[in-house]
Amino acid sequence: MATALLPLGGALALAPFTPAAAALVGGAVLALTLGNPWQPQARAWTHRLLPLAVVGLGADMNLQSVAKAGMHGLGYTALSLAIVLALGRWLARVMRVERDAGLLISVGTAICGGSAIAAVAPVLRAKEHEISVALATVFLLNAAALVIFPPLGHATGLGQEAFGLWSALAIHDTSSVVGAGLAYGPRALEVATTVKLARALWIVPLTLSIGWIVARRREGATDAPPVKKPWFIAGFLAMAALVTFVPVLHAPGHFVALAARRLLVLTLFLIGTGLSREALKTVGFRPFLQGLLLWLLVGSLGLGAVKLGLLSVG
Repeated sequence: MATALLPLGGALALAPFTPAAAALVGGAVLALTLGNPWQPQARAWTHRLLPLAVVGLGADMNLQSVAKAGMHGLGYTALSLAIVLALGRWLARVMRVERDAGLLISVGTAICGGSAIAAVAPVLRAKEHEISVALATVFLLNAAALVIFPPLGHATGLGQEAFGLWSALAIHDTSSVVGAGLAYGPRALEVATTVKLARALWIVPLTLSIGWIVARRREGATDAPPVKKPWFIAGFLAMAALVTFVPVLHAPGHFVALAARRLLVLTLFLIGTGLSREALKTVGFRPFLQGLLLWLLVGSLGLGAVKLGLLSVG
């Protein structure tokens, strides 16, 4: 049965009505209940498709608009990313979470959820179960934030600009940031979208830095696999530059990005099929607890900074 259901699940993952979280969970459920007879093929295609999806996502970036929003908050953006990554690393150590899984959760919390995890995972050569657990954690908290943030913003008296900034800092994925901003008001949506996209560009230096650290860590280790070069980051920037500076490519770029998102959803389904009961026993509940505590800390600190006027959009 699994031999037939897994390809069917992959086809459904490409459908426009299938959410990313549903694809990941669906792949995991199939693998955990029926097994995965296609596991070698799924692993190979995951490594091929993940970088391609990241490149395609660049086609929906306007570098000029994003840079304008990003330059204003360059300092506190860099500081906030450093704080989140440091807190994530500390929590991972305290809870004895696997190093790569803990880093993926921290990166997904710091920048833009699943997209950041997708960019960093190939450089780390993270295992399938580590990627699955990190993505599942981020997607679950991301969905919760979409529901919780708008009423919480009203309860704490945040204006639209303040809420847009806070949601861009504390909600994982761009899609949920957009959804929360839309629910709060037009100005909140504008601020949330531009600030979040500006933060998303930090995927580039962060991925390159992690690649350099991994290379240094593996120097002299004769049994270590070769470090994977993050060529797809150059592709991501090149795609964004083309769409930004060649006006005729704006409309085609939108369709390329849509296709890339579907490709990413298919990849998430394949990642989910890499889960096994043995892997879940090895990972345990600790990564989710790390992600939850990190998210609560980031949200609380961000809300406090916005309320005190330490962070602003103008």
